[in-house]
Amino acid sequence: MASKCVHKGCGKTFDDPEEACVYHPGPPVFHEGQKGWKCCKPRVLTFEEFLAIPPCTTGKHSTVDDTPVPEPTKAPEEPAPAPTPAPASAPAPVPVEAKIAANPPAKLVVEEPDSDDPDAEIPVNATCRRKGCGATYDPSADRNAKCVHHPGAPVFHEGSKGWSCCKRRVLEFDQFLKIPGCTEKVKHMFVGKPKSAGEEKVESVRNDFYQTASSVNVSLYLKKIDKDRARVDMTEKSITFDLPTTDNKRFQDTYNLFASIDPTKSSFRVLGTKLELVLAKADGTSWPVLRSDDKWTGERIQIGNAPRA
Repeated sequence: MASKCVHKGCGKTFDDPEEACVYHPGPPVFHEGQKGWKCCKPRVLTFEEFLAIPPCTTGKHSTVDDTPVPEPTKAPEEPAPAPTPAPASAPAPVPVEAKIAANPPAKLVVEEPDSDDPDAEIPVNATCRRKGCGATYDPSADRNAKCVHHPGAPVFHEGSKGWSCCKRRVLEFDQFLKIPGCTEKVKHMFVGKPKSAGEEKVESVRNDFYQTASSVNVSLYLKKIDKDRARVDMTEKSITFDLPTTDNKRFQDTYNLFASIDPTKSSFRVLGTKLELVLAKADGTSWPVLRSDDKWTGERIQIGNAPRA
């Protein structure tokens, strides 16, 4: 009888217990935004890159999960009581502890095709491409079985893990993988539809930022940006992006900024998985959000002390 291997990074259905299995014997590691496995060295920034880290160990398939249990996640310390709010006419106090200002959960970078190509040949044991489903293709089973999955993006914040499309949050990675899907489709998607020959438009990318008294440091997460063709045009109040990638995608957008910058002192650089910008503040204002139309939570987050008058 066929069984499903529970080793991390494998997950294949097998009949022969002596068949070679390539997997991760160590637990997952998440630290300061980086993601990886304790058993090998690669560390990445995005969840998709984490799932693509190749397994590092060859052994045999198993139906018993022998992965070491990761160290318990410590509950965050209770924050100190908030100071009494200043009068409306006074400027809000600026916290000086180092924190990362994260936007609300971003949209998926590129929406997956909605269904399989009806003429496509589906490999046996192919896994459904929708996040959180995990169903494998069986030619003898009903191809139109319902697919329960997560349409949103994974969210990792202060030790908790979950999905942007539903409310449940857990502490351990294994628990995160078992969060049941919140959205139902009529059938699974094992191969999707073939991509068109034209350039694929990226509608939205995830971004975050932190700031000092004199600058705002921004990261836009988009892989394989073409350095030679990328354009970033800055003005005092906005940034216009035209970011083609080497895998035939393109992100174009204009960010209207929360406050003014000095374009002549600002800079950017293209990395393998993201675009980094250092925006020189024009007046030292503390930025609660990056863009003028972002939702303001009321916090002003900054690293370092504000300059004295």
